[in-house]
Amino acid sequence: MPSVTLRTLYVFALLFVSSHAVNGAEPAKLRPAAEAWPDVFVYTDTCNTYVLRDGDAAILINLGDAGVLEHLAEIGVRRVEWILFTDHHREQCQGIGRVDRAVTKIAAPLQEQTLFETPRAFRKWRPKLGDQYTVHGASYVRPPAASIKLDRPLADGETFSWRKYNIGCFATPGHAPGGMTFILRSGDETAAFSGGLMHDGSRFSNWYDTEWDYGFAKGLDALTASVERLAKLPLTDAFPSQGPVIAEAQSQFQKFHERLVAFRPDYVRGYPVESLTKRRAVNPIVKPTPIPQIVQVTPHLYKFADSLAGKNFAIIIADSGRGLLLDCGLFPEQQLHDLIADMQRHLGLKGIDALWINHMHGDHFTLGAELKRRFGVRIWTLDRIVDKVENPLRYDYCALITSYNPAYEGLKVDRPLKDGEVVEWEGYQLHVDWMPGQTEFGNCLWLELDGRRIAFTGDNLFGDPADPAQNGHEAVVARNSAIFEEGYELGSAYLRDLKPDIIMGAHNVLMTEPQAFVERYHAWSKRIIGHYKQLLPDERYEYGFDPFWVSAYPYRVSLETADEAEATITVRNHHERPQRHEVRLKLPPGITAEPAVLEAVVPAKSRGVYKVKLKVDRSRVEPGVQIVPLDITLDGVRKGERFDFLLQAIGAPN
Repeated sequence: MPSVTLRTLYVFALLFVSSHAVNGAEPAKLRPAAEAWPDVFVYTDTCNTYVLRDGDAAILINLGDAGVLEHLAEIGVRRVEWILFTDHHREQCQGIGRVDRAVTKIAAPLQEQTLFETPRAFRKWRPKLGDQYTVHGASYVRPPAASIKLDRPLADGETFSWRKYNIGCFATPGHAPGGMTFILRSGDETAAFSGGLMHDGSRFSNWYDTEWDYGFAKGLDALTASVERLAKLPLTDAFPSQGPVIAEAQSQFQKFHERLVAFRPDYVRGYPVESLTKRRAVNPIVKPTPIPQIVQVTPHLYKFADSLAGKNFAIIIADSGRGLLLDCGLFPEQQLHDLIADMQRHLGLKGIDALWINHMHGDHFTLGAELKRRFGVRIWTLDRIVDKVENPLRYDYCALITSYNPAYEGLKVDRPLKDGEVVEWEGYQLHVDWMPGQTEFGNCLWLELDGRRIAFTGDNLFGDPADPAQNGHEAVVARNSAIFEEGYELGSAYLRDLKPDIIMGAHNVLMTEPQAFVERYHAWSKRIIGHYKQLLPDERYEYGFDPFWVSAYPYRVSLETADEAEATITVRNHHERPQRHEVRLKLPPGITAEPAVLEAVVPAKSRGVYKVKLKVDRSRVEPGVQIVPLDITLDGVRKGERFDFLLQAIGAPN
C-alpha cells in the first residue's frame, strides 16, 4: 500500500470538513415570507426572490438563478406575469434565460434601463478616468452578461398596478445607482421590497456596491438619503435581496441611518481636500530657488512650489549632480523639458539616474516613458508593483496608467526592488520597504538626508500635522485592493515605528514634525476597521468589502490573434477555517474553457489559484467585449455571478 503523507491526510481532512458544510446546507425551498403577508413567499438561491401571488398568477420581485420557477406549483401558481427588479445586479437576474418572455414581462428602475439593455457598454477594454459608473476607470456596476430588454421602466413615485395590488415605486439609490424599493400596503401593514439597500441588523448588504467615487462619499450619501426616506415610512417588514426578512423594519432603517451618519466622518478623507489644490501657508523650512516652479526642502531635496499643487514631482540632487526622481506625473512633457533645463542651469543637475514609482496609480508616472526615451532615465519600483506598471490592462484596479493615457502600451521597469532592499546611490542608502495603505501595491523609500530621516510615502496620508483635527488618511477605496489589516493599519504602524522627521507625500504635500500626526493616522486605521465590522453582515467583514476575493488574471483576455489563451482564477479565503468553493465560468457562445468549473477547498487565510484554458470558435463568437461572469458557491451557499472578467475574440465593429 502506498505511503500516505501528512499533507495528503490534511487535504482529506479539509475535504471532509468542507463537504459536511456543503451537504449540511439546507436545500432551497419556497416558503412564506412573513406571517402578516400570506400571499408573499420567498425562495433563496443567488438572492431572495419574492413571489406575490394572486390566484394562480404571480409577480416576482427579483429572480436570482430562477430556481423559484421549479417550485411555483407548490403554491398553486401556474404563470408569472411580471418580474420586478429592484436593481441591475447580476446575481438578481442571472436566471433570465429560463424565463418565457412571451408570458412574463420585465420591469425595472428607469435610471438603470441602460444597465439592463446595453450591459457591455459598462465594461471597457481600455477604460478611462471619466467612464460612467466607474471609480477612476474601475467599474462599480455589475450588469448582466447579455441584454435584458425592459417592458416597463419604472420611475420614482409611480404606482405599479397589478390585479388587486398597487405597488409604490420609490427611488432608493445607494446600493445601486438607480436602486428602487417597492412598497406594498395591506390594511395597517406596510412592507418594502428593498433590494440590497439594507441587510437585517441595520447593516450594508456589502460595501463595494456603494463605493461610487474616490472617497468623496457620493454612494454613501445617496444610501444615507435613501435609508432616511424609508425610515420615515411606517414599515412593518422589509424584504431584502440578501439575508433574512427584516422585522420591525422602520426602527431598523432608523438605526441604520444613525450608523451611517456616525460612520461618514471616519470614511471621508482625514484632511481638508481643498488644501491640495489651493495655496497654503508656506512651510517655514522651504526656500525659494531661481526656478519659480521649484522650491528647496533641504540642501539636496527639491519639490514643486505650491503653484503646482497636486502634481507629482520631487527630486534629490546629489553633490555629483546626479538626480533621483520621486514620482513624476500630471504635467505636460514640454514643462518637464523646461524644468530639467532650468535645473541643469541653476541647480547643478547633470543627469537623472532613475525614477522611483511609489505605487501602482498611473498619475505617479505619466511622464515615465518620456523620461526614459528622452533622458535615459531608468525606472525603479517595488517588485509587486512591476506588472501593474508594465501591463495595467491585466487588472481591474482604480487609476491605472491606461486611465490617464488610453494609448499607453506599457513601461518597462528596469530595476524591480525587493521589500527591505537597500540601494546604494551617490553615497546615500535608499531603503525601500513595502508600505501599503491606500493600496497594497505601494512602497516607501526613506533615507537619512541632510541630517533628517525623510520618508516618501506616496498617497497614503496628506495634511497638516500641526492641526490636531486631522488624521491624514487618504481615500478609502476598496478597488485599490486595500484590506485595512494589510493596508492602512499595517502602513500606519510602519510609519509610526520608522519615526521620520519629514514625510514627503505625493502630489506636492510636505509634512514636517509628523509623529503625533502618524499616531492619529494609526488610531483612525483601527477605528475604521471597527466601523466596517459593525456595518457588514458577514462573519468576516472582508467578504463584503473586498471586490476581488474572486478574481481573474488577466482581467482582459484577448483571443483576437490566438485560438487559445490562459487565465488564472484566484479565490481568496478570508476565514480562519478552510472554505470550499465552486466557481463556474459562464461562457458566451463560441468560447469553451477547460476546466469550466473550479471546485476545491482553500485552507484558512490563503488563496486558491487555478489555471483555465480558453478556446474560441470564431464562427460562433460575437464581436466586441464579452463579459464572463464567475458564478460562485461558497461553503454550500449560492453567491451567484458576483465577479467577472472580460474577453474579446473579434474586435468591435467601427
